[in-house]
Amino acid sequence: MSLTPARKAKPPIPQEIRVLLVAAFIIALGFGLIAPILPQYAVSFNVGNAAATIIVSIFAFTRLIFAPVAGVLVGKLGEPKIYVTGVLLVAISTLLCAVVQDYTQLLIARGLGGFGSTMFTISAMALIARLAPDKSRGRISGLYAGSFLLGNVFGPVLGALLAPLGMRIPFLIYGTALVIAAGVVYMALGRRRNLDEDAANPRTKRSDIEVVTTREALGSPAYRAALFSGFSYGWLAFGVRNSMIPLFALAVFGQSMGATAAGISMTAFAVGNGCALVFSGRLTDSIGRKIPVVTGMSLLLLAIGAMGYSTTLVGFVVFSVLAGLGGGLLGPAQQATVADVIGSGRNGGKALAGFQMCTDLGSIIGPLFAGTMADLISFQLAFNISAVVGLVGVIAWLLVPTTIKPVSLAEEPEHR
Repeated sequence: MSLTPARKAKPPIPQEIRVLLVAAFIIALGFGLIAPILPQYAVSFNVGNAAATIIVSIFAFTRLIFAPVAGVLVGKLGEPKIYVTGVLLVAISTLLCAVVQDYTQLLIARGLGGFGSTMFTISAMALIARLAPDKSRGRISGLYAGSFLLGNVFGPVLGALLAPLGMRIPFLIYGTALVIAAGVVYMALGRRRNLDEDAANPRTKRSDIEVVTTREALGSPAYRAALFSGFSYGWLAFGVRNSMIPLFALAVFGQSMGATAAGISMTAFAVGNGCALVFSGRLTDSIGRKIPVVTGMSLLLLAIGAMGYSTTLVGFVVFSVLAGLGGGLLGPAQQATVADVIGSGRNGGKALAGFQMCTDLGSIIGPLFAGTMADLISFQLAFNISAVVGLVGVIAWLLVPTTIKPVSLAEEPEHR
């Protein structure tokens, strides 16, 4: 009897993770729904463009400063409770945005949402790390990223359909959807006691589950490299792409075509990202994490660097697709790397918080620094410096031994 089919059989995706995938789609759908109108909504309270951008930045800023708190809470209270609480906080924040009466109230409401966002993000990654089969971490990380991508693609489309109803209605719809998503997750995860137990020993209490400290995680060369590449990824894929490319499009194509070119660029990035996510998760499970991260980051930094010299719409589209391919190739590998370090059955809230902080820090510093360079010197220099930041992430991964093992494998202490 041949054993080949057994070797090729894919481990099933745990039901709890399937629930997280659905919730991720709902969350991203709503975020895509409100993201395009948020700056305009802020301006409606009689503030300038600078104040409007702060409304966008405050969300990422509170994610950054509250990430350590969220990591500690995950370790003490468990992933399901913190996940549901985080989603509910974002729901409350979003509903408050629908009824605020001035700019200050809107700023506070969005800040609250950032805290909730980092809570459910770290909890979701911790659950994936703890529940995903060892041989499927890359595939599951790719599916999770794909769920967010689909939501971000369809969210703006839904927002366009709802535009005639005014700018407050999308916040009400998103907040309500988040409450429903939190309820679904609670029913599926929050009431299952075995999620607060060691997967390998169901009789083990949560207090007995091994917690991965930040110091232990830093003992892994792969984790240290993931911190650098996470910072680079946040700078390039979230910060510069979302802020500098629309401004550069406006400078190149003018008022008449600038917004259209920026929108096409964002769509092209999503297309490239989606194409890569189709295979990148399985690829990183089969050949390891290093090659996908190095290849993806190299493609991303080259595309962003070349974007500064593009003066045609075709160039915008081509480089945006390439950047999306790079981001989709390296994203699942990065997340799977951190999950490897944590290992199955262990709680890694603090280690995940550190990784998330590096990504958020890059997404905050990137636009500020690149924007300053564009104002003082040129867009080309801003994009080139951003490419150098991506190169730092590549170099960090080139220094990681190809045969490195997860730090969580106690039977191989020499790799700790």
